[in-house]
Amino acid sequence: MCGIVGYVAANAQRDAKNVIIDGLRRLEYRGYDSAGVAIAANGTIECRKKAGKVADLEAEIADNPLDTSSLGIGHTRWATHGGPTDENAHPHVVGGNKLAVVHNGIIENFAALKAELAGKGYAFASETDTEVAATLLLDIYNAEAGADLTKAMQLTAQRLEGAFTLLAIHADQPDKIVAARWNSPLVIGTGEGENFLSSDVSGFIEYTRDAVEMDNGQIVTVTADGYDIITFDGEAAEGKAFRVEWDITAAEKGGYNSFMEKEIHDQPAAVRDTLYGRFDDTGALTLDELRIDESVLRSVNKIIIVACGTAAYAGQVARYAIEHWCRIPTEVELAHEFRYRDPIVNEQTLVVAVSQSGETMDTLMAVRHAREQGAKVIAICNTVGASIPREADAVLYTYAGPEIAVASTKAFISQIVAAYLLALYLAQVRGNKYADEIRRIVAQLQEMPDKIQQVLDRAGEVRELGDELADAKSVLFLGRHVGFPVALEGALKLKEVAYMHAEGFAAGELKHGPIALVEEGQPVFVIVPSKLSRNNLHAKVVSNIQEVRARGAVTIVIAEEGDEDVVQFANHIIRIPESAGLLQPLLATVPLQVFACAVAEAKGLNVDQPRNLAKSVTVE
Repeated sequence: MCGIVGYVAANAQRDAKNVIIDGLRRLEYRGYDSAGVAIAANGTIECRKKAGKVADLEAEIADNPLDTSSLGIGHTRWATHGGPTDENAHPHVVGGNKLAVVHNGIIENFAALKAELAGKGYAFASETDTEVAATLLLDIYNAEAGADLTKAMQLTAQRLEGAFTLLAIHADQPDKIVAARWNSPLVIGTGEGENFLSSDVSGFIEYTRDAVEMDNGQIVTVTADGYDIITFDGEAAEGKAFRVEWDITAAEKGGYNSFMEKEIHDQPAAVRDTLYGRFDDTGALTLDELRIDESVLRSVNKIIIVACGTAAYAGQVARYAIEHWCRIPTEVELAHEFRYRDPIVNEQTLVVAVSQSGETMDTLMAVRHAREQGAKVIAICNTVGASIPREADAVLYTYAGPEIAVASTKAFISQIVAAYLLALYLAQVRGNKYADEIRRIVAQLQEMPDKIQQVLDRAGEVRELGDELADAKSVLFLGRHVGFPVALEGALKLKEVAYMHAEGFAAGELKHGPIALVEEGQPVFVIVPSKLSRNNLHAKVVSNIQEVRARGAVTIVIAEEGDEDVVQFANHIIRIPESAGLLQPLLATVPLQVFACAVAEAKGLNVDQPRNLAKSVTVE
């Protein structure tokens, strides 16, 4: 959830507060209830923090300046323990302005620790679990660790339960940051005479593209000259160095009104990059990241896709493709329900975990449970070195570039493409498809970036429709087959960014209840399958359009070019290029994203930072 930044340099190479503020701006998608920064200067910790956005923190610093420093930590918050107030904002400074801590995650045993520390005479100024962790660190630093901040962090980490990344600085040791990672993201950025810590690489991408992954259960001590990693048990450990393959321009708006709008327009490139390098000269798939023996993949008799939110809808699309191309029974599970219902998982089960950030805590817990039961796990992820791909048996990266807007767009499309690649690879390994069949589908996939661009080139009409319907009380979405999860995703986007009631339904369910919601003037989006779709679904969905139109609905029909059957029943038609039926979600989803963005903008809302939401859900 929250975003954290740390910076340490030699001889004030840069002013720490400026580096930290820059990083917090780029991490604000992870939480924007409050923000703060703490620096070490003149033998003390100086701290400024404020409820609200990073801009509110900047205004506070302008009114109450901080000294120049070469060491500091910062935080942008998504509130869990305690409301978004100045007092609850991070950093938490304790010990007479000597020790400062920022935290991402939830300390589950904070209440017992707080009672213990209160019994020792400590007082608390906030409602947060983080202040408890900071006070525990202070107590151990003074009483047990001999004023060794690294040792104190090690002993503190051993006593905490839950999920946490902790960064700490001490005024008496102004040359180091000490951090601990447990079930919460943290990455090191390395530079010349300066080093960084952050929740993800966007926190320091302006200064370096060289980074180091940290494993779970590790502590790092970072100085201007380098870093040292140990385990919670004090054993020497190592991180894994990597280079970020995108630069700062990918994390900027590039002239668009919002990151969401930019990321919608990034989708042709995201699909192209996700496909790139996955085929050899003959058209056969070569997924080098899948480090699972082919004999194991041939033995799989069930696939379970685990994900949350938008990623779960990508999984629902994937289910249709996997079952059709591979003939393997496939289930889609909400990750937060998976391990609590005692699922049937064994050595012949393949679990596919889908997560943009790779840090989604519910999905990570599902991955661990699946592996404990003997299943192999493949991750579909957009973030190199994140927890889920590190703990999975194999990974398919989506290469969509940074997704900053909280509402996912290009990650969703890229996840579907990666799932198609996995399905085709399984079909290839298991012999479910002939080579020429796979080549034909691959060729159709390679046409999709240009077709998505065609949809985007016509987006002006969809934006006008968003302006027109911005005052609607509710919007309904209907689809069948792969169009059903597209309908669900279209409704979710509208809920997320426009705060509008929206529901997605399987069109065949209309007569079983939902049609009661249709009244005069009710906007209804209908995703129409191709006329070439199997089982005559096209005709059935055209009948659904007639059903809601007859009851007064305003019908907004997404249909392929040349489909004239829908014209007489549609108030509005949004045309998409023809495509193979299973690939249509890559096109039909795009107008729904544009519509949600346009409605939110027409209502004057911040589409990148919708209320109550954060990008990466790192708590259960």
